[in-house]
Amino acid sequence: MTTSLALSVSSAEADERSTAAAPASLSRGISSLLAQDNPTRGSMTCDRFPRVCRASGSPGPDCCRRQCVNVMSDSQNCGQCGTKCRFGQACCGGRCVNVMYDPKNCGGCKKRCKKGTFCQYGMCSYA
Repeated sequence: MTTSLALSVSSAEADERSTAAAPASLSRGISSLLAQDNPTRGSMTCDRFPRVCRASGSPGPDCCRRQCVNVMSDSQNCGQCGTKCRFGQACCGGRCVNVMYDPKNCGGCKKRCKKGTFCQYGMCSYA
C-alpha cells in the first residue's frame, strides 16, 4: 500500500520559485564558463609564463618548481634548480660556499679577508 500526497501550487508560486532559483544557477554557469575560457584567470606561474620572473619586483629571473628565484643567490636552488646548500653554506655566485671558513666569502658573499689573514667562524683573523 502506497500513499502519495499532492499539494496544489498556484502558477504564481511556481513562477516565483523558478525565477528565484534561476539567478543562482545562471551565475554558477557563467563563472564556470569564465574559468574554462580564461586559463590565466588562475595563478600565473612561471612554468606557463616564464616572463613573469623578469618583471620588476620579482624575486629572480629563473623559474624553479613554479617559483621565481635567482639561482645565483638562492641557497635552495644554487646554480641550478634543486641544488641545495648545506648547513653553514651560502649560495655565492651560483656556488655553495662555506662562509664560516672561506677567505673570499668570510661571513657572507664577497666579503674578502685581507691578504695574509684567514677566515674562522665567519670572521677574518679571529683569535
